[in-house]
Amino acid sequence: MPDLPQISPDELAQRLDRGDRVQVLDIRAPEKVARGRVDFGNALDFKALPGSQLYQLPTLDPLGLDTGAPVAVICGHGNSSKQMTTFLRDKGVEAYSVVGGMAAWETVYVARSLTPTPSFERVMQLDRVGKGALSYVLVSDGEALVVDPGRHVDRYDALLRELGAKPIGVAETHMHADYVSGARAAAARWGVPYFLHPDDARSPFDNAPGRFKYKAITDGDQLAVGRATLRVDHVPGHTLGSVALVAEDGLALTGDFLFVHSIGRPDLGGQATEWAKRSWASLERVRRSWPGDLLVLPAHYAGESERRADRTVAARFDVVAATNVAAAIQDESAFLRWVADNTPAAPEAYRTIKLANLDLVEISDADAEVLESGPNQCAVPGA
Repeated sequence: MPDLPQISPDELAQRLDRGDRVQVLDIRAPEKVARGRVDFGNALDFKALPGSQLYQLPTLDPLGLDTGAPVAVICGHGNSSKQMTTFLRDKGVEAYSVVGGMAAWETVYVARSLTPTPSFERVMQLDRVGKGALSYVLVSDGEALVVDPGRHVDRYDALLRELGAKPIGVAETHMHADYVSGARAAAARWGVPYFLHPDDARSPFDNAPGRFKYKAITDGDQLAVGRATLRVDHVPGHTLGSVALVAEDGLALTGDFLFVHSIGRPDLGGQATEWAKRSWASLERVRRSWPGDLLVLPAHYAGESERRADRTVAARFDVVAATNVAAAIQDESAFLRWVADNTPAAPEAYRTIKLANLDLVEISDADAEVLESGPNQCAVPGA
């Protein structure tokens, strides 16, 4: 269907990001929609009905579509949506098939520029909108450090070219469990060091060492990027090797240790009680030592409410300490109870993803697509 009206997932994201009202019609099975759907932008008008049921409707009235506004039709991989788009167009609806479907939606990255600091002339936040995953490119004097990249390394290549920056290293704040990391692949492609805390270079399940080379970073180490310096603060809890990368002139890349509205769940290594105690100790440490005007830049978010007016996900540390439910708890026993009461069962896929990131199991791109599907579940919900 060469003339079929289509919309790319990137264009869909751009429209939603700038606040355009867009109707999105998801025609997948309900259980697939429940696992993950387009949930982005304040003006999104989302509707879902399986295609098999939609075709049986005598009229389109039950959908509640605004026939005077565009409708983006989405399915799993962009095939069924083509037929549905033709069906809707024949009924006078301005429908467009989302190219590649949800599989493509989950590869969309939106790059946003944060306010520069005295030492970093560019601070870029890459928002993988289908997962609520955030990665960063920090540039100083033309040198770039890439932090927590996803597996789509070409996105970072393109941004580095656009910025005119040379990568000098790839760092991970922790060993991820919700997505397949691109850090090792990026470091190999660019011929630069891969920085990781050694406590996260082995399996939390049986202590088996990961099968890869890395450059260890530990508490108090310094990472030099151009004229800038990042201090490594070891903040275990979400993982044993979680670190925050802190720039004294105003930034803290907190990984999954600390989010805008919650903290990283401590149960993904199977030691929830012990790791929750470590989370408490890490929070106590940073509450004592971090200045209030430090800008917290997390590795994930759970929803639109964690965004600022400029659409970035960030908040001053003093605001986080006061308004983040977990971070505001001042008593250790109350904190541990809150974590225990609000942490759901760990997603089954997370163990496999963690082992893949340690290079202890091999998975294909097709496997990764399935394992990563849906939004992240890295935070303790209930905040």
